[in-house]
Amino acid sequence: MIHRLLAGGILAACALNAGCATVAPKYNTDFDNVGKLRSASLAPTRIGSITKDPGAKHDVDALTLRGGTLQSPYGSYTAYLREALQQEFEGARLLDPSSQLEVSGVLLQNDIDPGMSTGSATAAARLSIRRGGTVVYEDAKSARIEWDSSFVGAIAIPKANENYPKMLQKLLGEFYADPKFLAALKKD
Repeated sequence: MIHRLLAGGILAACALNAGCATVAPKYNTDFDNVGKLRSASLAPTRIGSITKDPGAKHDVDALTLRGGTLQSPYGSYTAYLREALQQEFEGARLLDPSSQLEVSGVLLQNDIDPGMSTGSATAAARLSIRRGGTVVYEDAKSARIEWDSSFVGAIAIPKANENYPKMLQKLLGEFYADPKFLAALKKD
């Protein structure tokens, strides 16, 4: 009898979690990332377009959490990455929409898994820097983070939601730690 009640409760919880849409939190500027940009004596830069890889195995703009969707507060995850770049360059006082320097890119991978005991999120992007229309930098980086999760959806889904922006902060930090990325943005 107890096993039937437990199984029924688990099925009911799963049914409640399935098909629900959750909105990811807005991006929060990472102050370590902003500090790296500020201390590098970079030229003012504009943020160009961020697109998705048409040949990607999975659509980078479609994230699911246990059967429900995790929607971007910016309409798409390519727009989310663009917003993250905008915020960090603006926080470093380096954002200039009329600059001859432009950072643009392609979101190559975007995955999140709330897990049963350990959750994870992974992303990869290729960023390009153009100076006056000429590509002076292009490279791909990836980032992955993990966190303690739970079998219980009411715990696992909010934790996954909370950790998504942290993974993007780590991804951008990979670019800001690249001396070639910073060299391409140096003042003339």
